[in-house]
Formats: sequence, C-alpha cells, structure tokens
Amino acid sequence: MSENSALNPSSSTGLKLTEDYIAISALQHYAYCPRQFALIHVEQVWAENRFTAEGQVLHQRVDSNEVEQRGRVRYERSVSLISQEHGLAGKMDLLEIESGEPPRYFPVEYKRGKPKIEQWDKIQLCAQALCIEEMRSVPVKEGALWYWEVRRREPVAIDLQLRNLTLSTITGARVLIESGVTPTPQVDKTRCRACSLKDICLPDAFRSDKTRQYVAEIGV
Repeated sequence: MSENSALNPSSSTGLKLTEDYIAISALQHYAYCPRQFALIHVEQVWAENRFTAEGQVLHQRVDSNEVEQRGRVRYERSVSLISQEHGLAGKMDLLEIESGEPPRYFPVEYKRGKPKIEQWDKIQLCAQALCIEEMRSVPVKEGALWYWEVRRREPVAIDLQLRNLTLSTITGARVLIESGVTPTPQVDKTRCRACSLKDICLPDAFRSDKTRQYVAEIGV
C-alpha cells in the first residue's frame, strides 16, 4: 500500500492536514472528548505528559517503514492512507496482507494503554479500514488493537455497528471544525485526569462558569 500513498500526517499530534482532510488519529481525539479535539485541531494547541510521551516512544519503535514477508503474510509498517470519500488521511502502524484470492488485509493499531470498553480506539482502526477498502477495492472485515500495558492483541470486528459509529464520528468532527466553536468540557471528569491538555483546558473552571448558560437564557 505504501507505494500508492498520497499524504502523510502533518505532525505527531495528528493535526488536520488541509481544509478537506481530517487526520485519522483525530477521530480518536473527538470520540474521547470533543473539547480535546477542538483544542488540538481547531485552536491547534498541544501539550505533552507522561502518557503522550510513552505513546510517542511506542510509535517510534513501530514506525520503522520496514517490510517483511513471512510465509504467505506480508507486513507493512507506517502505511500511508487516504480516503477521498470520507475526507481522511494519515497513516497506520501495521498492515498485514495475507496472499490469496482476494488477499486478506488486516490493520493493526498500537496503543500505549490497555483494552477499553469504550469505542474510541476501535473508531480509529475502523477509519483505517475504510481507507484501505477505498484504496485497494477490497473488504476489510477485521483488525486488531495491540496494547502495550498487556502486551497482546485485541481482535476487532469491522462490522456494521462500528462502521456506522465511525461515520457518525467523522461527521461530528467535520461539523465541529466547520463551526470553529470549542465545546464545553466532558461531563465525565475521569477522562480529564490523563489528558495532557488539562492545564490548558481548565475543565473545572469551565464547568463552574455559568456565563454560556446565562447568555443562552437571555437570548443574546
């Protein structure tokens, strides 16, 4: 796939590439917290913490651009992706291609944490699958998430439910970018604890600020 690639992410933070393309990694930000997404991809601010640093170290190990062939399976790393249909671009950590008629394409995304019950990592993987399907005209039915804390793969079915969730996330992210309005903080405060933007976001201050509610009530 790498020989057909057209775009690479503009930075390690996954910032929006152009007005027409959204970085695939940005979808995970939106699914996790729309305010975090807006701060990074609309206001273009970024901050590091231990978790983001560990994630970068992990991906430096993975993003080797090496190609391996083991039996019937070809392993491609740091694969560039693009979707004209969905307006996405970026890259994926690992693509396994098993020879056959048709060949089997299996995306793998590496994450520093551990498996989650939430869907945001799966959304990023599914977006990669959508790009592969468009670029290679092949179905992608499953992939995997590899988590550093547990050192194992978690299989992911690229089914209709996940596809619909991913498409709605793409739409939501694009609407937010076009509006240029940064949302209020998440109701779920637990997501703020590990966020590198906490000191910039100031979620507790915004939650206690009633200005927006007051303006809405008086109809300004």
